[in-house]
Amino acid sequence: MAPNRIVLAYSGGLDTSVAIPWLQEHYDAEVVTLTIDLGMVDLEEIRQRAEAIGAHRALTIDGREDLVRDFLLPALRAGAIYEEQYPLATALGRPLIAQYLVETARAEGAFAIAHGCTGKGNDQVRIDVGVAALAPELKVIAPMREWGMSREEEIEYAAARSLPIRLGRSAYSIDENLWGRSIETGDLEDPWHQPPEDAYAWTRSIADSPDEPVFLELAFEKGVPVALDGEQMPGVDLIRHLNEVAGQHGVGRIDHVENRLVGIKSREVYEAPAAALLHTSHKALEALTLSREQLRLKSRIAQEYADLVYNGQWFTRHREDMDAYIRSTQEHVDGTIRLRLHKGNCTVVGRKSPYALYDLKLATYDRGDTFDHSSAEGFIRIFGLPVRTQNQIQRRETRSD
Repeated sequence: MAPNRIVLAYSGGLDTSVAIPWLQEHYDAEVVTLTIDLGMVDLEEIRQRAEAIGAHRALTIDGREDLVRDFLLPALRAGAIYEEQYPLATALGRPLIAQYLVETARAEGAFAIAHGCTGKGNDQVRIDVGVAALAPELKVIAPMREWGMSREEEIEYAAARSLPIRLGRSAYSIDENLWGRSIETGDLEDPWHQPPEDAYAWTRSIADSPDEPVFLELAFEKGVPVALDGEQMPGVDLIRHLNEVAGQHGVGRIDHVENRLVGIKSREVYEAPAAALLHTSHKALEALTLSREQLRLKSRIAQEYADLVYNGQWFTRHREDMDAYIRSTQEHVDGTIRLRLHKGNCTVVGRKSPYALYDLKLATYDRGDTFDHSSAEGFIRIFGLPVRTQNQIQRRETRSD
């Protein structure tokens, strides 16, 4: 183990850029940066920036397929949406980042990993807990928690050391991966104010979206989306394409006052076009193929699963146990869902499955109805027996006060 080597999760932004010299100065350490592409990153540009700032080594990983296979699809099949609004884009990316950091630290012989999370956000918990679960021997360093510098002070710090920092022009704090875009701070911090259009990048406004709707057909196998309009597509390509198509029609905007793990309420704005389409489609297909009891239990598990992901507890047996049940429920979630996208709305307009529990011959009121109507009277008598019994024995007297 190299006692003077640290692996830094490097995004290329201001915070993690000034963290390179800060770690070198405070820990007399070689800093190895790790940049991970989860869908929206120019790896080569960021790698060169890290080297120019002084990284001992600048490493990059394309993590898109791992993200989709090991995190996004399990969460989709679970139906995991935090507080019924947030599809957990950032939260699902953090355990994968923690996993890559641990693997890299061990390969590099580092004594610690570092990240750019702040002291009052959720991401610090997700990464710290993830690293502790996978490699408790590694030290976790969070410069943003330790140094307490404002953005202005960080800029001064970078200027004093002539760091090649590229400052973004956005007034917001933004995080992106394939599953969604998270936007915070600035004008968004006042929950009374409507989010300005410049906060959005993936979705058109209702006014600017097409006047004519578009129809899509999504095919699933065992709860996993596998094809769009009859064309087989790998997960990464499918999600990217759905983000583009749904975004053009204004689908996937979320404005949420959220309960953070650290105990504060926060106004969060998200864009998640593909996640919105896929969750809507998946839920509609489950309604067609799962029994009432399966659907009810699974809805409770979905909430538990979402809380677990949001709270940074991915690497737990509890999550693995829930995944085992969820995988079983998805055995017959095969079929196709037809969607209509128009002016910010995603509507299910058709569904079919070889395992559908919907039987037209039982459901129809027209000719061909095979339901045994004569059995209804006996069913009602048995079903209503406890109601009649209790009311006969415990009937309340009518009071005339």
